[in-house]
Amino acid sequence: MDYAILIEKKRLRIPELESFMAQDGFFEDARQAGELTREYNRTKSLLDDWEALSKAKEELEANRGMAKGDDPEMAEMAAEEIPALQQLIEDLEAKVQYALLPHDTTEDRDAIVEIRAGTGGDEASLFAGDLYRMYQRYAEARGWKTEAVEASPSEVGGYKEVVFKVTGEEVFRFLKYESGVHRVQRVPDTETQGRIHTSTATVAVLPEAEEIDVELKPDELHIQATRAGGPGGQHVNTTDSAVQVTHIPTGIMVKCQDGRSQGKNKEKALQILRAKLLEAKIREEHEKYSAHRKSLIGSGGREEKIRTYNYPQNRLTDHRVNLTLYNLDQVMTGDLEETINTLQTAEMADRLAELEASA
Repeated sequence: MDYAILIEKKRLRIPELESFMAQDGFFEDARQAGELTREYNRTKSLLDDWEALSKAKEELEANRGMAKGDDPEMAEMAAEEIPALQQLIEDLEAKVQYALLPHDTTEDRDAIVEIRAGTGGDEASLFAGDLYRMYQRYAEARGWKTEAVEASPSEVGGYKEVVFKVTGEEVFRFLKYESGVHRVQRVPDTETQGRIHTSTATVAVLPEAEEIDVELKPDELHIQATRAGGPGGQHVNTTDSAVQVTHIPTGIMVKCQDGRSQGKNKEKALQILRAKLLEAKIREEHEKYSAHRKSLIGSGGREEKIRTYNYPQNRLTDHRVNLTLYNLDQVMTGDLEETINTLQTAEMADRLAELEASA
C-alpha cells in the first residue's frame, strides 16, 4: 500500500497544529490543549519514522547491490547487514501503519477487565480462573501491573466472577480484542469417563474512563456500604467496607470489596462505573464502522464467541481471523503475542484500506 498521500496530509497538519499551539490562551482549555499537543507529538514521531523507513529502504537496496559486487569482502559485509535492515523495515512499517490510523484516545488508557464464568458450572469457574491467571502473566510480561478490584471465588477454586484493573503503557490497545465469549474444550478433573466437556467464560475489557469523559451527577447515584463477603480473613468478613454504587438512569450496579478502606472501595467502584458508561458510548460509535471491522474486533459484546481453547489438541482458535495455533500450553502461561499481533495486523490493514479509500 502506498502511504505517500496519507503522509503528505500529516505533513501539512504540522503547521496547522503549530498555529493553534501558538495562539494566546491555548492552554485555557486543558482538554483541547492536551489533545492537540498529543496529536502534534504523534505526527512528528510518524514523520520521523517515515524518514527512517525511507532511509532504511535505500540502505537495503544499496546493500543488495553491493552483495552482488565483485569485491568479495564488501559483498560479505553487505550481505550480513541485510537481515537487520529487513527487520528494521518491518518494524518501522508496522509503526507507520499504526500511526496513520485515526487515533482512538482510549487505546492509550489503562483497562478494567471483567471475567465471568459462563455455561459449564464448576468447570466454567475453573476456566475463568485460568483466564485470569493468563492475563496476569501476559500483563507481567509486558511490564504492566494488575490490581484486583472484586472477586467471587467458587467452591472448587475458580471464580464465578473476577474484576481487575491493568495499568501500563497502551493497555487497552492490546487488551481490547479480548472482549467476548471464550470457549474451553477439555476433560474436567471430575470427569470419570474421560469425556470432553465444553464450557465458557465471558470477558469484558473496558478502557478506564476519565471524569471529563463521563459526568457522574450525585443525584443519579445510589451509594451504599455493604458487608464484604467471601474469603479474606476476619477483617473483610466483619466490616462494612464494601461499597455498592448504582447508576439510577441506566440501572448499572457496581460493587467493590477488595480494599479494607470504604473510601478506596468507593473510588474503585466509581472508576468501574465510569468505564461501563464510557463503554456504552463506544458501543454506539462502533455502529459507524464497516461490517468487516465489526466482525474483526466485534462490538465488544459478551455474546460473541471469539476464541476456542481445545486442551486435548493443545489448540487455540481465534474465530475472528481464522487463526489456529498449536501452543495452547504456552498461551495459558501468558504468551498472547502472536494472537494479539494477528488481530492488530488484520484490523490495521482494514482500517488503512478504509482510510486510503477516503483520501
